[in-house]
Amino acid sequence: MLTPVRLRDFAAELAALAPERCVVASYGRIIPQAALDAVPLWLNIHPSALPLYRGATPIQSALRDGRTETAVSIIAMDAGMDTGDLLAQTPPLPIDAGETYGMLHDRLAVVGAELLGATLAADARGELARTPQAARGVDADEIAQTLTRPWTKNDRVLPPYATARAAVDRIRALAPKPGAQLIAGLRPAVGTTPLPPFTILRAHESRESPLADGRDVPSGTVVACRGYLYVRASDNWIVVDEVVPAGKSAMPIDAFAAGRRIDEVFVPEDDVVDGLGALRFRERGGALLAR
Repeated sequence: MLTPVRLRDFAAELAALAPERCVVASYGRIIPQAALDAVPLWLNIHPSALPLYRGATPIQSALRDGRTETAVSIIAMDAGMDTGDLLAQTPPLPIDAGETYGMLHDRLAVVGAELLGATLAADARGELARTPQAARGVDADEIAQTLTRPWTKNDRVLPPYATARAAVDRIRALAPKPGAQLIAGLRPAVGTTPLPPFTILRAHESRESPLADGRDVPSGTVVACRGYLYVRASDNWIVVDEVVPAGKSAMPIDAFAAGRRIDEVFVPEDDVVDGLGALRFRERGGALLAR
């Protein structure tokens, strides 16, 4: 097993080794043509239903997009980005509604190892068939729309105007690492205590408002009280279930809130809402919470 850093030097090493087959998994870099030419067949294990979700982040991107199915593909590598002929592909594999990137990654790794074993066995018997990806009949627009790229720090932030479902799917795609984050610039509606930093591991969607009077707040607003943490999405509410505080281990949201006595509304800096300053959640101030 090799993880080359300087691929140009690696091509010369490969030529000296003269292997008949090379297998690539989770490498994330383009293999130069000189290295491809040094081996009769390169096999790449890719965790998607190619030609969908080509590129560096197929699992994260499928989860972010709310896909309910995926697959594992093995291709004969060429000079393109995951464009080689299909050598094997699993039937559609369901994605559980609560499955995170880490969970799906580990499950597909097991499936991929089994599929690779069967593919190499077929190759040894001389029964390996090559199928061009175009033969799958997938629409070219869908292929282009699902092309993936490495995620950046900006991809970790929950878009304030996304739907609750889209935000929850992004949280799943980022768990357990690096974790989703709230938008920057949240300020308390009353007082000066900031929201402690954390990343979000689990959350679910809810139509139930945490405000007993039913008043609306801007997208991106965070409502924290009595062990609950709600984030206003464009349509419904995101209810945070598990977080990782800065420098700490993962914990349920009630433990996080109880240990820090968070009791506040945090609003985006660029939003001004009439009367929002009156929404300080304290029991003596009236039953402002719906529960």
